Amino acid sequence: METRVALIGIIVEDVEAVEKLNALLHDFGQYIIGRMGIPYREKEINIISVVVNAELNVISTLAGKLGMIKGVSVKTIYSKK
Repeated sequence: METRVALIGIIVEDVEAVEKLNALLHDFGQYIIGRMGIPYREKEINIISVVVNAELNVISTLAGKLGMIKGVSVKTIYSKK
């Protein structure tokens, strides 16, 4: 099947969500090209960018599962190719 590159933007507002988030990213690790995390201490949030290369259903599943974690907000941007 055809794969796409996507950027998943994540904002973590609840520090207790980090363990679940990291476990989920580990489970989908084979699709992750790279990730970058930025702690924004003044606002007490963490901002994470995850770049993946996977089939559309895999990307949607990952983003959906991340979005179901309490205290986590997710948006996904897909490449056109």
